[in-house]
Amino acid sequence: MSNSAETAERVAVIDVGSNSLRLLIADIFGPRSLKRVHFALQTTRLGQGIGGGYLLPEAVQRTLAALQEFQVQVDARGCRKVVVVATSAVRDAANREEFCALVHRTTGWPVRVLRGEEEAFYSYSGVLLAGGFAPGIVVADVGGGSSELTTFRAGQLITRSVPVGAVRMTEGGHSAAEIRRLLSPLVQSLSGEPIDFLVGVGGTATTLAALDQEMVVYQPEKVQGYSLSRARVEEIHRRLAGLTLEERCRLPGLQPARADIIVAGVQIVLLLMELLGARRLVVSEADLLDGLAVEVAAMA
Repeated sequence: MSNSAETAERVAVIDVGSNSLRLLIADIFGPRSLKRVHFALQTTRLGQGIGGGYLLPEAVQRTLAALQEFQVQVDARGCRKVVVVATSAVRDAANREEFCALVHRTTGWPVRVLRGEEEAFYSYSGVLLAGGFAPGIVVADVGGGSSELTTFRAGQLITRSVPVGAVRMTEGGHSAAEIRRLLSPLVQSLSGEPIDFLVGVGGTATTLAALDQEMVVYQPEKVQGYSLSRARVEEIHRRLAGLTLEERCRLPGLQPARADIIVAGVQIVLLLMELLGARRLVVSEADLLDGLAVEVAAMA
């Protein structure tokens, strides 16, 4: 199909995550054709105090302010359809309904709270949309509040989610042994032959690619498809763990707002690679946002 403005459906997808709020505006030209028009990210740390079971008022206010800024960006770019989804922090919160109602009142946008398995599915769909991967890949989405694994085996899509994320593990002070135990249910259904590589999506995975390339300015095209050996991920983890927060904040490729949770995030990635026997991590910039955008465009 021709990539012309006349044939494109312009949509906006907002992901309300435990650590970051992300906006993707894309032109959709069909079920397998997407062009990113605009991307924005704000670290609002909605999952602050995630172990307490409630979204904290200050975190909610930060998120609402960022959503209002995103609304200006969406309106300026003529999006015909907008969808807002929320993941782990909202999913697990006792006051999730109040939060969703507040967002709706403030922005006019309803919030769809994704189940962990839905989150996994859309991340997997987004990876395949980017091209270069076969359906049998194993996709890991390491987020702030949860981690998901998705693959296609024996004609069946397998999706798994556990409440193990960079924010949750950092705030809980979990050891590597504890994180490994919590991740075990995620990989049980995928046990068997070791996999050659694990496809990583989400902020921890993209940060690993940016750190390894010492990116002063983030370059999505250099992140997409970037490969790191397991030994290199181990090396980065040791280096990060040995630095103070202030020292990590100065590293090229690491957003200062992520510096406090990056050690736990990389620990999760590394443990998943070990549990699955993966020798390499291949990073995908395309993820849940892309998978959702295509679905939104197809809705009546």
